Amino acid sequence: MSKPTQTPPFAATRKAIAEALAEIDGLLPGSVVVRHMRCGKAGCGCKADPPVLHGPYIQWTRTVQGKTVTRYLSQEQLERYRPWFDNAHRLKDLVTKLEIASLQALETVETSTSPRRPRHTEG
Repeated sequence: MSKPTQTPPFAATRKAIAEALAEIDGLLPGSVVVRHMRCGKAGCGCKADPPVLHGPYIQWTRTVQGKTVTRYLSQEQLERYRPWFDNAHRLKDLVTKLEIASLQALETVETSTSPRRPRHTEG
C-alpha cells in the first residue's frame, strides 16, 4: 500500500493568498488625506466664527528615498487612482496574512518533528 501524500500545513491558505496577490495590477503607496485649512490673511472668512475654511485639498503623502513627498491631487485624480491606493493597503494586509500562515506552518512542522530538548536538572 502506498502512503498518501501529505499537504504542507496551511498550504491552502498560502495558495489563496498568492492568488489574491496575483490579482493586484497596480498600487500607489502612502496615504491620502482631504484637508480644509485656514490661510494667513487677517480679514479672511476662514477666521470668522464659524470659520469658512479653504479646500478641500487632497494630499497624497509618501516616502521617497527616506524623504516625505507630498503631492496635491484633484478630485478626479483621487477617483481615478483610488483603486491603486486601496491595492497598496490590500497588499500590506495580504503580506501580513501570508507571514502569519507561514509562521504557523513552520511552528506546526517544527513542533511535530523536532526532538524535545531535555530538561536541565540540577543535582
